[in-house]
Amino acid sequence: MGRMKWLGNRINQAVGALLLLSFLWMSAGGCGIERTDGQKLEDLPYAILEEKEIPQELLKAMEEKKETGFKLTYADKEYLYIAIGYGAQETGGYSISINECYRTKNAVYFGTTLIGPRKGEKINEVASYPYIAIRTKYLKKNVVFQ
Repeated sequence: MGRMKWLGNRINQAVGALLLLSFLWMSAGGCGIERTDGQKLEDLPYAILEEKEIPQELLKAMEEKKETGFKLTYADKEYLYIAIGYGAQETGGYSISINECYRTKNAVYFGTTLIGPRKGEKINEVASYPYIAIRTKYLKKNVVFQ
């Protein structure tokens, strides 16, 4: 009976050690999350797209999320598409400026600013959904929206 108790304790210790090792491994590995390096290597050339130039899959996702806003990417074999929408605005007259689009060692950084209508500007009093979509060369990197 003493041998069985000893064996049971050893099994419990082994299971506990495996659980602890699993936890430590997941913690050390960041669960697959890769840290991004913000050091700019180069600006990326891009083209601002009209609606008809946006791939259908991306356009569909944009339409589904236009009310609340979105930050989306889409890639094919040739291009990386990046889109950002600012959700429903009470009026028209908004524009979006691109502040940056560059690559680092392991990411693409894309920053924009929503610009509201100017004071005194005649604006459409109907809700709008400002967005911008760009196309750049295909890079297999995460996109960081700023």
